[in-house]
Amino acid sequence: MTTNFDTRSIAEFTESAYLNYAMYVIMDRALPHIADGLKPVQRRIIYAMNELGLRHHAKPKKSARTVGDVLGKYHPHGDTACYEAMVLMAQPFSHRYPLITGQGNWGSPDDPKSFAAMRYTEAKMSSYASTLLSELGQGTVDFVPNFDGTMNEPATLPARLPNILLNGTTGIAVGMATDIAPHNLTETVKACIKLLKNPDITTAELCKTIPAPDLPTSAEIITPKDELIKMYQTGRGNYKMRATYHIDKQDKNTVIIDALPHQVSGSKIIEQIAKLMTDKKLPWINDITDESDHENACRIVIEFKRGKIDIDKIMTHLFATTDLQTSYRVNMNMIGLNGKPEVKNLKQILSEWLVWRRTVVLRRLQNRLDKIDKRLHILAGLLVAYLHIDEIIHIIRNEDDPKAVLMGSYGLSDIQADAILDIKLRQLAKLEEVELNAERDELTKEQAIINEQINNPDSLTNLLIDELTSEMKIHGDKRKSPIVVREESAPIKASELTPSENVTVIISKAGWIRMAKGHEIDPVALNYRTGDEYATHALGKTGERLIVLDNMGRSYGLDTASLPSARGQGEPISSMLNLANGVKIEQALFGQYPIILASNQGYGFITDTKGLDTSQKAGKAVVNLGLAHLLAFVAVGSATHIAVVSSGGNLLVFDRDELPILAKGKGNKLMNLKDNETLVAVSALTDTDNLIIHTNKRTLTLKPNDWANYKGKRSGRGRALPKGFLNVVGMDVKRADE
Repeated sequence: MTTNFDTRSIAEFTESAYLNYAMYVIMDRALPHIADGLKPVQRRIIYAMNELGLRHHAKPKKSARTVGDVLGKYHPHGDTACYEAMVLMAQPFSHRYPLITGQGNWGSPDDPKSFAAMRYTEAKMSSYASTLLSELGQGTVDFVPNFDGTMNEPATLPARLPNILLNGTTGIAVGMATDIAPHNLTETVKACIKLLKNPDITTAELCKTIPAPDLPTSAEIITPKDELIKMYQTGRGNYKMRATYHIDKQDKNTVIIDALPHQVSGSKIIEQIAKLMTDKKLPWINDITDESDHENACRIVIEFKRGKIDIDKIMTHLFATTDLQTSYRVNMNMIGLNGKPEVKNLKQILSEWLVWRRTVVLRRLQNRLDKIDKRLHILAGLLVAYLHIDEIIHIIRNEDDPKAVLMGSYGLSDIQADAILDIKLRQLAKLEEVELNAERDELTKEQAIINEQINNPDSLTNLLIDELTSEMKIHGDKRKSPIVVREESAPIKASELTPSENVTVIISKAGWIRMAKGHEIDPVALNYRTGDEYATHALGKTGERLIVLDNMGRSYGLDTASLPSARGQGEPISSMLNLANGVKIEQALFGQYPIILASNQGYGFITDTKGLDTSQKAGKAVVNLGLAHLLAFVAVGSATHIAVVSSGGNLLVFDRDELPILAKGKGNKLMNLKDNETLVAVSALTDTDNLIIHTNKRTLTLKPNDWANYKGKRSGRGRALPKGFLNVVGMDVKRADE
């Protein structure tokens, strides 16, 4: 016994099997067809309901009955997936123009999957679904065998409207996906009519009629016009929807959100806002509640705290941080008339659908014309019979083969002879002949009209326009999703999320950082770990950025919101910043203002503290120190002069304008130092300030007339201080009236 088998490599077989699977998913499951805008499962559900007689004027039947017919006759897949597809087609908040009218629990906007089991719900087709099926039995589409070859099903439905755009769809295939947004029926039909009248119209001009998608929600579409046009020109892009809200007339501190973006759950929004409140990122909100009901599909109430609050600004913050503003992807991928998947732009979609529609109408007209021709042929035979009724009755009564005699005697065809023989006795009245003549005249007129429509492209175009207009009057409605120009939403800065209050940040020599409320605290008197002590501190406000400088000339930025409380002993600053080995934080400051940065080797420059801030944990290089040491920074303020003092006891005062403003670097020479001499301190002073020099044991106060004697050019040696002030350790500036 011989067995026929094919030897193939695993790689070859696997590739072939995967490609077959991929093509099946693309063509028969995930992507819609441009003709009717339906995926196969949706088409089969609608067709099965039509066969069950579940039209919009009929009584609904159990959903399980429909699902059973779909699975048993056309779609051998899971009942759950089939029923979920059916539910989506019935949900007015999922489909712009639902194809199914349901009775029972079909889910809610807050939880679309909360629908009841199919044994509990009932369904029938909606009025809009008739636009897909009304021409089905008129020879308009091809029928193909079902999965087991026992019956036929339509390859596509003869849609009278471009459902591919009206309801849109989403789907994921193998290697490709589709995301087509819903659109307004009235706008889409008007665009089709424009295209029929002017085939050369551009996509941008069509966008004047179809400016944006139209979803089953009154949330706003805020995408700029030029981006929407580009989306329609390429078939790809995205658009944004934003929730709408209004301030309660009776309580100005209450905001009511009355519309959410498409498929955004109200419970999710409340959860997101509640989390922000818990995380203390929404200090202006007291409470949020969901008051949605049957009368108000969406009513989310936000109660704000009393006081002067910019509600619009806070709502903009919520748009940026929650799903109150959502972006939707558009990828208009579909199976075209050539049977291949392709991403199409707006004009291509409408043009190709109109080609399809023209073909459907021609097939319908031809089908009707064939029926008219057949009926006229029969009427001609019947009228012959009524002219010779007595002779024909005689033939029928006396001839053995009356059909052959009739055909031979009166030149009748086989069909005409059968029609005469089928005449009932009650149809032999004279009135019947009159009715036959009237029917013939009426059919002849209809025949002439149809021939004109078939043979004259302009007449066919006018018919298409009339039919589209008729459907628009029946099913058209106003736009639900308004198109509004809005500013881009942006979250409120972290510094604005907390009330502004005075704080003191303390850093220890071992690198531990903490923050205390108020400016009255004595940082030196705080408790420190064993072996640790005070290093530096800075006075500022919550919300301000803290700038710190290390001993290598690098700067870092920190948010005060993340700093530990001074009630404890703080946390290591190295856990917040990436510090190299041996690097220590030596200085800290708040605010934005010009300062002097100088090294003990006599170089320095003026810079603004704004440029020292950075979000990089590794900081940024500011001062090129080499082997030098960074002196304490000095705020410039309104100073007109800069004073520098050396370890050798020399003082130099020069004009502020002589020191350049730099972003970073080594700076310019401040003072000409001798070998083994270093710069001890730098100060900035006005013409009325007193300059105070410190040694370990003595203090020297120089009034403006006194320190004026030490003026010179930057980079000079200055003059020696009086005897006893050779070992200077510091320098301060005090106003004359202090």
